Amino acid sequence: MSFAQLGLSEPVLKAVSEAGYVDPTPIQAQAIPVVLTGRDVLGCAQTGTGKTAGFTLPMIDILSAGRAKARMPRSLILEPTRELAAQVADAFETYGKHTKLTKALIIGGESMSDQEKALDRGVDVLIATPGRLLDLFERGKILLRDIKVLVIDEADRMLDMGFIPDIERIVTLLPPLRQTLFFSATMPPEIRRLADKFLSSPKEITVARPATTATTIEDFVVPVPGETAKREVLRGLLRTETIKTALIFCNRKRDVDILFKSLARHGFQAGALHGDMTQDKRTSTLERFRLGEIPILVASDVAARGLDIDDITHVFNFDVPYNAEDYVHRIGRTGRAGRSGRAFTLVTPDDGRNLGAIERLIRRGIPRHGAAAAPAEPAPEERAPGGEAEASPREDGGGRRRRRRGRGRGRGEDARPAPEEAGPQEARPQEARSQEARREERPKNAPRKQVPRRDDRHREEPRAEQRPSQRQPAPPAAPKPAQRQPQRDQADAEKQTGFGDYVPAFLKRR
Repeated sequence: MSFAQLGLSEPVLKAVSEAGYVDPTPIQAQAIPVVLTGRDVLGCAQTGTGKTAGFTLPMIDILSAGRAKARMPRSLILEPTRELAAQVADAFETYGKHTKLTKALIIGGESMSDQEKALDRGVDVLIATPGRLLDLFERGKILLRDIKVLVIDEADRMLDMGFIPDIERIVTLLPPLRQTLFFSATMPPEIRRLADKFLSSPKEITVARPATTATTIEDFVVPVPGETAKREVLRGLLRTETIKTALIFCNRKRDVDILFKSLARHGFQAGALHGDMTQDKRTSTLERFRLGEIPILVASDVAARGLDIDDITHVFNFDVPYNAEDYVHRIGRTGRAGRSGRAFTLVTPDDGRNLGAIERLIRRGIPRHGAAAAPAEPAPEERAPGGEAEASPREDGGGRRRRRRGRGRGRGEDARPAPEEAGPQEARPQEARSQEARREERPKNAPRKQVPRRDDRHREEPRAEQRPSQRQPAPPAAPKPAQRQPQRDQADAEKQTGFGDYVPAFLKRR
């Protein structure tokens, strides 16, 4: 089947041909005719199958008849990230260049005044992220009563990022009579509930089983002994693999920066992409990677879904993703449009549970790669700019601090020296140790030895060699000194102070 058989108009077919596309993908072949009829669509397809063209091409034909009003867009496309929204805007620019449709991109990190001016001129297609759209609506800069077509793209990603309450609020602002196109890579129960709420008698289109990896991707697990060995193993893979462009995924934004600086110190030409970067920096970095100026891009999951970049030959999971479905989306950045790709996941002994969840999700085991394990200790050049090693504090520095603290206080097993470190004092018999040493070696919560009180010692059992009759009588107690009389004490005090010299004479005669 060709695009000409799908019912698209001549201007759209011309633009598709100029873009170099000949045959539609399965999701495009099934979705485009249904969308042209005006029916709601529930599309479920793995990433990289061409969902974007599946709704942009028919939308151009649907919106070609009509004119937009100021601040009242005629269609709305919601995307979870700025990069995905910008990519959809580029798709409309490519496929609609022979039409007079206008569009606006409403995302965070860009000038709001420029976006307001674009809305004032009137737009046919509005591509937005939920947060910025609601911000403009609350400012009274946009009206959503004239929406004819609503597209919710990457719905499962919206769920992961916490945008579902915003989506539900936005839908309440739209007219009830509209066409809704709902696309998702996976279909968990929460997404199914939203689809039932937003769609009216939809046509469900599924071109692949949810959460399956493309057959064009070879994926491997690379065992590593610990966190401190991962950078060395990764550098070895980057040197041995034939890489044109590669994506490296980390779970945390902080690790993206650390790994990017580490690769730069070892001579690799790389870039970084994560959510804390400014929009200008993110856009320029992504454009340089798309043009091939930087062959390696270290990214967080902000780049895991929907980014359509040609010729990504390799994907490296520096961290095993927490969510098993993210594994499918990450490695789906390679092996696109029929091309082959390779994916490697670095796995430590602590990642067994997450790896097991991934293999259960994709219903197969991931083969192990024979990469040589790197030494556990980091190289001297692997230290962070502040002078600290890039190793995890819990595994390296924190453990040493705890051991030193244990020795200082004499608590637990860490307080006792190892057998090979035992000195002369450890070799001495137990009876020769001092009382202070025994006190330090006693565990903190051990019960103390019961010592009889002084007044109870006479109740102890006599020794075996002593008979009760042989006991010597106790020596008589020494007599207590007689207490002085108060009168004598007073007289002595008068003598010491000289008070008697001041007594009147008539008192002395008495």
